[in-house]
Amino acid sequence: MPASSHLIVASSGSFLITPSVGLMIWTLLVFVASMLLLRRFAFPAIRDGLDRRQKSIDDAIDTADRTRVEADKLLAEYRERLKEARAQAEEIVSRARRTAEDQEHEASEAARERREQLLEQTRRDIETETRRAIAEIRDEVTNLTIIATEKVTRKTLDSDDQRRLVEDAIGELDFSALASES
Repeated sequence: MPASSHLIVASSGSFLITPSVGLMIWTLLVFVASMLLLRRFAFPAIRDGLDRRQKSIDDAIDTADRTRVEADKLLAEYRERLKEARAQAEEIVSRARRTAEDQEHEASEAARERREQLLEQTRRDIETETRRAIAEIRDEVTNLTIIATEKVTRKTLDSDDQRRLVEDAIGELDFSALASES
């Protein structure tokens, strides 16, 4: 190949395909210098950033785990309290029913006792009124008998005659029919 064509090839980028030793040394020196600078300044900052990011992620995972455990514990506690509240509610309803039944029974019993007392009081009142009415009738019969006897005999009777006459008249009357109606 002519020399001029070699120059044209070199100027067209062929030097990269067939590098010279000097270019390789300079490339190697720049690479090593870049690596030293990166190792000295960039890599520690990148490593610290990655470590901080890893620590942040680990902390977030730990926090999420603790939060999940606490949430599970709170949920279990809530369910237990809810279970206890339901049991207490059932107990309260049961006691309320028993109390209502007891009060209903007591009210029924009290009403029955009150009815019995009223019936007994009414019987006593009827007996008392019957006795009083019989006593009034006896007194009236006694007075009428004395008046009728005095009119028939046209004389005033002494107390022995009055008593005998009243006892005879009352003995003839049947008060048992009045007493048995009560």
